[in-house]
Amino acid sequence: MKYPLIAFFFCCCWNTYSQSPIADSLDQINSIDFKKAEAEILVLPQEERVSGTVKYNFEILRSIDSFYVDARNIDLDEVLLNGEPVTSRNTGQRIWIKNEINPSENNSLQLKYLVKPKEAVYFINWNIADAINAPKQIWTQGQGRYTSNWLPSFDDQREKVEFDITYHFPKNLEVMANGKLSGTSVNDSLKRWDFDMQQPMSSYLLAFAAANYVVEESESTSGVALQFYLPVSEEDKLEPTYRHTKTIFDFLENEIGVAYPWQNYKQAPVRDFLYSGMENTAATIFDHAFITDSIGFNDRNYVSVNAHEMAHQWFGDLVTAEANSDHWLHEGFATYYALLAEREIFGDDYYYWQLYESGEKLKELSDNGKGEPVTKAGATSLTYYQKGAWVLHILRERVGDEAFKKAVKNYLERYKYKTATTENFIAEVEAAANVSLSDFMAKWLNQTAFQGFAALNSLKNSEFIQNHLNILALRETALEEKEELLSAALDFPVSDYTGQEVVYQLEGITSAISLKLYKKAFETNNIYVRQAIATSMERIPQELKLDFESLLNDESYITKEAALLKLWMNFPQEVSNYLDKTKEIEGFTNKNVRMLWLTLNLVTPAYEPEKQEETYNELSGYTAVHFPIEVRENAFGYLYQINSFTNQNLLDLMHGTQHPTYRFRNYSRQLLNELLKNEEYQQKFLALKDSLSEKEQDYLQTKLN
Repeated sequence: MKYPLIAFFFCCCWNTYSQSPIADSLDQINSIDFKKAEAEILVLPQEERVSGTVKYNFEILRSIDSFYVDARNIDLDEVLLNGEPVTSRNTGQRIWIKNEINPSENNSLQLKYLVKPKEAVYFINWNIADAINAPKQIWTQGQGRYTSNWLPSFDDQREKVEFDITYHFPKNLEVMANGKLSGTSVNDSLKRWDFDMQQPMSSYLLAFAAANYVVEESESTSGVALQFYLPVSEEDKLEPTYRHTKTIFDFLENEIGVAYPWQNYKQAPVRDFLYSGMENTAATIFDHAFITDSIGFNDRNYVSVNAHEMAHQWFGDLVTAEANSDHWLHEGFATYYALLAEREIFGDDYYYWQLYESGEKLKELSDNGKGEPVTKAGATSLTYYQKGAWVLHILRERVGDEAFKKAVKNYLERYKYKTATTENFIAEVEAAANVSLSDFMAKWLNQTAFQGFAALNSLKNSEFIQNHLNILALRETALEEKEELLSAALDFPVSDYTGQEVVYQLEGITSAISLKLYKKAFETNNIYVRQAIATSMERIPQELKLDFESLLNDESYITKEAALLKLWMNFPQEVSNYLDKTKEIEGFTNKNVRMLWLTLNLVTPAYEPEKQEETYNELSGYTAVHFPIEVRENAFGYLYQINSFTNQNLLDLMHGTQHPTYRFRNYSRQLLNELLKNEEYQQKFLALKDSLSEKEQDYLQTKLN
């Protein structure tokens, strides 16, 4: 999809990190079984600190002389083994307990601690002046960042513990965390939240999110409590943001054939999240950018991420991969079952289109010699997610629905609350289908190449894909020779995908035939076909002017944004009308339409000349650190286009170069590199050096050197 002026980039890798089992001379997993943890945690957002006490109950399986708990940069106040003070060593990464213990049950380790987490806990807008009224949030990310940054716990995902945690937060915040809320109480400025878990889980799936949330409750058909969190300021977007959630939940329970394994299911969006979403046990956190209204839902919604993270509650949370080479058991399964859920909502064409698109990417990677086995430790997200989903799609076709579903059910029930390997899963399929899958494993799991021919044959089971491929084959054909076929592809009911392909094949062509086909494409009233016109057409023929103007009314922020820019470029004499018509439109959470409007206003001096300063101040102000990163990035992009940065914008950009969210940090660094190619900007940044943090100063110096 094309975007005007600056590309909107949002990483849709739900998480490419796996918690690596830590190799150690002491194989603790085989020596100790940690059963339960009871913790009480105080979160101090103004200080960005966490303090608490955690007590682990455990069983010694064989005699040991020492053991450890992971604790990153945590200061200990107290260490008690079975209620008595004990000698310990804090390495800054682990707490080692030196004590000989023979096989025994009912042991306990209690740790009292204080920490200022370097990562894994993120305090949003707590250092912003209250007068700005910036929304304040606190949230965690365990996978890839390690929960042991804020709670002495276990970085090894094989260690599963039942966690019961009490949190103390400022009383004006609503808190979401793993487990069932068993009680709350208020004491002065703090509110106590007691969360109870009934089953064991890996530490990397522990999480909490706290903000000024409104909470809506629902219930699945099977009676599981569903809770939906949203910032109070965006309460009106709750329904479109969480649209289809109950349908997805009910579908997954039925399709997987294993009851949802946790007490309830909660979801909350947070600002500046590191990924699109994270499947914390019974408590998914997702990025603020997925909050949407009903118009935005048509362009970019939460459904796919929603289904993916929900599927993880079985695949990853209930049964966890034994090693990094088994990571596709999380991501491939979650991607595949999310696709099945989306198929239930959006239909077969959507399902096969998603497989077709991912198959094209995988084949291109494979053809360039960059393919990877699904079982490769540290493979790319494309391999784990998309190739993993393809493995399951083809496997299901090979063994049949009945055997496949039986195998998945047996796999989940056999390894529930435990870890499993790829071989464990394949063994269940072989048993259910009574076949050998050694050849399948060699080709689909352990080979670098993507099985393109087999994938194409599978896709051809879809009549829609066959028809779409026929239209694709016409790309190099002269328009007059394919007019009839392209026109037929626009007949009712037009396919979203094939209709767009027809439009793309008209790009750059101005003739009587193309005008006729464009007219027909407009008249389909298909939002995505019309969107393709808005994003692909650069020169608007006079004959299509009224049709193109009608795009400003479409229920699509992508279409509105593209149409506004193209109309501004093609019909300068009517710019005032277009700006008047769109001045109240915000767009997505990144304010895509609003920021384009502000920029076009600024470069159209005859339009509202008395408001130029006000308009610039609004656009410039969106780089401020208290705005969501998707807003800041968009503002930086437009300011770069018009080459108009204030000193405050430059300070905000330097702040971005140290941001914990990698996609925004990388964007800020790339933009800084571009600006520093200009001697004038080099001098401006040098003049601002004393206003930068130490990290920002050091980074700037490396760039200047």
